[in-house]
Amino acid sequence: MKDTPRLYVAEKLAERAEHQLGQDQAHYLRDVMRLKPGDPVRLFNTQDGEYLAYLGTVARKAMSVICEKQLAEAAPPPDIDFVFAPLKHARLDYLVQKATELGARRLRPVYTARTIVDRVNLDRMKANAVEAAEQCNLVYVPEVFEPEKLDRLLAKWPADRALIYCDERSDGADTIALLKGLKLPAALLVGPEGGFTPEEREGLKRLPFVTVISLGPRIMRADTAGTAALAVVQAVLGDWHS
Repeated sequence: MKDTPRLYVAEKLAERAEHQLGQDQAHYLRDVMRLKPGDPVRLFNTQDGEYLAYLGTVARKAMSVICEKQLAEAAPPPDIDFVFAPLKHARLDYLVQKATELGARRLRPVYTARTIVDRVNLDRMKANAVEAAEQCNLVYVPEVFEPEKLDRLLAKWPADRALIYCDERSDGADTIALLKGLKLPAALLVGPEGGFTPEEREGLKRLPFVTVISLGPRIMRADTAGTAALAVVQAVLGDWHS
């Protein structure tokens, strides 16, 4: 069963439900995986969980699958948002994939003063999140939000959601101890390659819902910093501990 191909299907999944796969998914199963009618495939989405299904008709440009039984219920990760300044192309792809694998529940791109990218391809972000979920046996795909400016996001930030701000110039306070003092829901904020401006840093530190953590003694690229910090947050606040 572990080698059975997995596909994300947005439509409702249920026993005996039949689905027509899109051209890309049909190509993957037919031409890459070389599946034939009657072969098994696993389908999943965030609402209905994961189902065992079997291929029905297999044509040149179409393919149907029929659900048989549920294998797992939907499994949303801990309520931790990942808020980040978007990066360029391949590095943004990497960051979205790793944030999905690490269990971010929502992906929220924000524009900061030093953000270089001025346009985000949301469809590409969603596709990368889906691909990561398919490959890593996740029965959940994080929600991808429209990008917005940092100041606007902070102005409407819910007071009951802790915002963990990664500051490369932090004074080296004990990150683990600071995180242990927080509770979910929470969010992790990581800045752009050039870091936050002094004005942004001071503004963040004044907000009552913000906790400032250190990124350690080494200078890291933004995608490395984001994945490393998210791993630490999951280990302390998320589902990486007993």
